[in-house]
This record gives sequence, structure tokens and C-alpha cells, in this order.
Amino acid sequence: MTLNEIMSTNLVQIDPMESAAVAARALARYNVGALPVCDAGGRLRGIVTDRDLVVRCLALETSPANTRVEEVMTSRVVSAPPDMDAAEAAALMGRRQIRRLPVVQDGQLRGMVSLSDLAGVEAERALGAISKNIANF
Repeated sequence: MTLNEIMSTNLVQIDPMESAAVAARALARYNVGALPVCDAGGRLRGIVTDRDLVVRCLALETSPANTRVEEVMTSRVVSAPPDMDAAEAAALMGRRQIRRLPVVQDGQLRGMVSLSDLAGVEAERALGAISKNIANF
């Protein structure tokens, strides 16, 4: 199974020039832990997480209203192509200790895969294997 088959495509993204306060409100409104940061052309520039906002803004007593997303985002983002195998993506996420993996093609954000997406795939594979073994009895 490839990332293209399991990735979420209905994404909320944010512009790097928006304020950290707008990012925090978007995280809360959409009940997500991370927002891809994309420029006007849809190119992935970074990712901003709830942790980024706390560690790089609030903990430093910087005003979220006066701090741009580009100042607090993680700019060195690990991403993957849509045709990457889900098991390979899971291994990559484990090695890099990340919970969300942006799916990028030709520099453009196409989707996002989370650990829970991959857990569903692994559960589906396990169930398929169990069903196959039962059928062989």
C-alpha cells in the first residue's frame, strides 16, 4: 500500500507570514497537532506544531500576535513522495521520531500521513493475514 492510498488530502495549511496566534487558533479549531506551512504557490516551507508554538513562542514570552509562523515553524521537514510504501514510511517516521509525514510531489504538498493512518494499515495487514490463515484451515 502506498502513501497516496492512505494520506489525508483535506488539509488545513497556513502561510508563513501569518501570526503564531492565527496558527494556534487553527490548531484548536480543526483539532490537529500540526499545520503544514505553504507559500502562495502551495510549496511546502515547513510545519508548525503545537509544541513549536509553546517552545519557540510562549516559553520565550514572545507575543503570538506579533510572531510570524515562519519564526517558530520547523523548517527542516522530513517528507515523502506519494508512491512511497506505507511500511517504508513507518520506518522513516520511526527513525526520524516524527508523528506526521507530509506527502510532497514536485515541491507541492499533496497530503499528510500520521501515525494513526499507518496503524490502520498495519491493522488491516494483520487482519488480512489472519483471514488468510483461517481460510487455509
